[in-house]
Amino acid sequence: MDKNAHMRLLIIGINYSPEIISTAVYTSGLAEHFAGEGMRTDVVTALPYYPRWEVFEGWKGIAWRRERSACGVRAVHCPLYVPKNPTGARRILHHASFAITALPVVLWKALTGRPDIVFVVAPSMVSAPVGWLGARICGAKAWLHIQDYEVEAAFATGLIAEDSRMGRIARAFERFVLRRFDCISSISKPMVEKLRKKNVPENRIYELRNWANLEKIRPVEGLSPLKAELGITTPFVALYSGNLANKQGLEILVEIARRLKHRNDLTIVVCGDGPMRSQLVRESEDLPMIRFFPLQPVEKLSDLLGMADVHLLPQIAGAADLVLPSKLTNMLASGRPVVATALPSTALASEVEGAGIVVPPGDGEAMASAIEELLDQPDKRLSLGKMARERALTRWDMTAILGRLKNKFETLIGKPNRAATEAENVRKFQ
Repeated sequence: MDKNAHMRLLIIGINYSPEIISTAVYTSGLAEHFAGEGMRTDVVTALPYYPRWEVFEGWKGIAWRRERSACGVRAVHCPLYVPKNPTGARRILHHASFAITALPVVLWKALTGRPDIVFVVAPSMVSAPVGWLGARICGAKAWLHIQDYEVEAAFATGLIAEDSRMGRIARAFERFVLRRFDCISSISKPMVEKLRKKNVPENRIYELRNWANLEKIRPVEGLSPLKAELGITTPFVALYSGNLANKQGLEILVEIARRLKHRNDLTIVVCGDGPMRSQLVRESEDLPMIRFFPLQPVEKLSDLLGMADVHLLPQIAGAADLVLPSKLTNMLASGRPVVATALPSTALASEVEGAGIVVPPGDGEAMASAIEELLDQPDKRLSLGKMARERALTRWDMTAILGRLKNKFETLIGKPNRAATEAENVRKFQ
């Protein structure tokens, strides 16, 4: 029998399908991939709420919900507190509530399912001790995957003051967590380098990049059908799609719309939801060139990304090495150039360089100029877009990335793994 059938994986992450953006895409994709390969895969997650910060219709109530996907993923969705206005203190309560409701489920899954690896996705790091405890009681390896350095991002965005008591507690908690996992991964070389600076031993560090689904996201030739469906008639579209939250520095979208309002050939499309949506809509009421749409269904993602002539990826200065935006992978896969705000040598800048234009964070004039440069120079726009697709193929291929991860899992637990050994012992006595 294929050894994957004997490996058992327990994933803990606050964001998961049916959420369709950000870390939910990758946690769901990872679970579905390994379940599809025959690995027993359990997921403990929250009721879906992101990016609206409101539990989805049809999911509300204080109840644990079980689901089993077509690929065989067994998921338990746990209730949690979801604040309407996610300030620093409320976010902590939000993450803590998930850790509390997930704890009995994780312990039960650990004792009955006997996973080989317990895989915790941060955010939310608050739930990391729950995963570590589950791993320890069943003898599994504990793996922490950092999509977002939450503590430093909270400092950078002003959610928590670094020199406050809460800031010191957050730092101490992060140090406590990082000392306890058998393997810790993050999504880019600069983010992995931060683990070294936080004194994580080299033999416990692994780079696990996010990926693009290159089968689903393909360059659109000609006009995207979604353009007519959304009623967009201008020749050019500059697109931002994703979460509308403070760590992106999204105020710059309104500024560049003001700077480019003379461009009758351009529509700036903002497609998404989140805490900043109402503010952005209010600030751009007098700017008809910027239009807002809800998140599009997953099956329309390729058409949405292919509708863009230029992708917009703003980021505040303090977060560019703490969070590598998950939306970048699919932007590149769409074969369209990216205009990003980032400082040189950051993770974001290194990924975009050569596949778009990087300008300083918060510099609306430079971002507007970069957009105009790409609109007015079709050869440059096309060549950068071609490089974006090639980069997605070489750096962000899902099959290759998860194939390497499977090999790492096997190395971490040792071969034959515990479950395979048990199965072999049973066979001998039959």
